[in-house]
Amino acid sequence: MNGTLQLIRLALRRDRVLLPAWLSMFVLLAVGSAAATRDMFPSTESVVAAADGMNGTPALVAVYGRIYDPTSIGALAMLKALATGAMILAVFSIIIVVRHTRSDEESGRRELIGAGVVGRHAPLAAALTVAAGANVLLGLVTSLGLVGAGLPVDGSFVFGLAWIGVGLAFAAIAGITAQVATSARGAIGLAVAVLGVVFVLRAVGDTADVAGPRWLSWLSPLGWGQQFRPYAGNRWWVLLITLGFAVVAAVVAHLLAVRRDLNAGLLPDRPGPATGRLRGVFGLAWRLQRGSLLGWVLGFVVYGVLVGSVAGSIGDMISSPQAAELFRKLGGDNALTDAVFAAMFGFLGVIASVYGLQTAMRLHSEETELRAESLLATPVTRGRWAASHVVIALVGTAVLLVSAGLAAGAVHAAQAGDLSVVGKVLAGALVQIPAAWVLVGIAVAAYGLAPRLVVVGWSALAVFLLLGELGPMFGFDQWLMDLSPWAHLPKVPGSAVTATPLVWLLALAAAGLITGFVGLRRRDVV
Repeated sequence: MNGTLQLIRLALRRDRVLLPAWLSMFVLLAVGSAAATRDMFPSTESVVAAADGMNGTPALVAVYGRIYDPTSIGALAMLKALATGAMILAVFSIIIVVRHTRSDEESGRRELIGAGVVGRHAPLAAALTVAAGANVLLGLVTSLGLVGAGLPVDGSFVFGLAWIGVGLAFAAIAGITAQVATSARGAIGLAVAVLGVVFVLRAVGDTADVAGPRWLSWLSPLGWGQQFRPYAGNRWWVLLITLGFAVVAAVVAHLLAVRRDLNAGLLPDRPGPATGRLRGVFGLAWRLQRGSLLGWVLGFVVYGVLVGSVAGSIGDMISSPQAAELFRKLGGDNALTDAVFAAMFGFLGVIASVYGLQTAMRLHSEETELRAESLLATPVTRGRWAASHVVIALVGTAVLLVSAGLAAGAVHAAQAGDLSVVGKVLAGALVQIPAAWVLVGIAVAAYGLAPRLVVVGWSALAVFLLLGELGPMFGFDQWLMDLSPWAHLPKVPGSAVTATPLVWLLALAAAGLITGFVGLRRRDVV
């Protein structure tokens, strides 16, 4: 463990911008949800009606879990934040641990650091400590924020513990996958696959009837987060389960670390040569990205099916006129079902932009890990090489949204018995594409001008997300909300489509791409 404290300090210095930005986003989302819901459901009757509607809709229970006390405004207010926030927090914890373990090995930093007085277990211990500290700080600050928003003190701190427990569990899981996989992308992919499996276990357990397999929820760290039951029983003792799992998983990660060589994983790389024909840099980029795109498409199709099944029954959940009006403001102007589609596709547009950013930023890792250098030593130009990944980012983002739109439209059409609704539901997904492309343009521009600025894309996404989530709730000035590309999209379905904002967004995306390509041609390659 020699050098652990020094590596913790190094990790905190490297993440001095990333950690505060992400933690602030989590806290503001939780507090914003609490403040908004208290105004949406002013009476106990409206709270009970909304809770019964959600518990009676299997698709909503599968996505968010159950409300265990239908009279609790806190349980209703924080249901979405508890479920969705826990999943995003799990991804955040995975990224932090892999960033300071497997990523450092890939880049060569681990070998350089290991040449000093640093113990073999120090890097993993430092990464787990930073992730744990970030989760504990997040849980504490979020709890205080919820108390300030007017929710009960005990339930607020149990909510914070639920987030802490989920974050610690997935930090330890990432510690294991970082030893198993041979690359950072592989480690993140394995950890996210585990996240998908435990989500399904939790969803199946929560939607089962009394005689069904409800015990499946207890096999999932996400299910443990739900079983804290903040504001609806406040089960403090569930923390013992999450902490016990995190400790055992962390010990397993350390035991696995001594059974492999530096830069190697317990799962060996598949032997070559690769089968098939690459057909140039575009074929190579497709070969590198196709597995990731397929996984994302499957996830979007599943979410689209859930959205399509929920939209038709949303009226049973929202009986309060104030709540219905707020939902329409967030998602559209016409029927409540159209407003639900518009709001949920707005969320999908943000998630699709995450794929676009991740894919476009593959350029940075290819360059820093010296793989781009080998390609550029051939007659391949910089522009052609960069375009191979950027095209996949743009087309892949569109494919994700189209897949979700078709899935949601098909399910809704089956429920309504009207095939004509497929077109308008698909349109709600299509209008999200220009805004997602703007984020890709920002990332490419930052990469082309200076590789160290590549995190600007993630920072822009965090800012736009906060503006979109909190702006309608707190009444931000319109000029401030207009900084987000999603603020200019028509609320489809539910309102008319106007081409002008879409054209401007496409122009902004094109400007970012051109800036990035010009900058890449003029700067040195690492």
